[in-house]
Amino acid sequence: MLRSAQETSTLNITVPIQISDQLQQLAQATGRSQISITTQALVDYVERETSQISAIKQGIQAADRGEFASDAEVQARFARWGVKVED
Repeated sequence: MLRSAQETSTLNITVPIQISDQLQQLAQATGRSQISITTQALVDYVERETSQISAIKQGIQAADRGEFASDAEVQARFARWGVKVED
């Protein structure tokens, strides 16, 4: 979440008309500006993607070191999610 005043940069983007219309409707429904909604959406996206990329890189590094889950660990994890793994 964008929490404080920061230096800013201007981006010019082109979006499909449908998205622009939905953004306008959302802004009206929430009483927020289109800029505020768009900025928050972009901040959330960048934070989420950055976190996912970091996790993927850590996983690749662990795999490169030969660190893998055992069959029992994999089955236990799937069982917690309610998924039955067949041998």
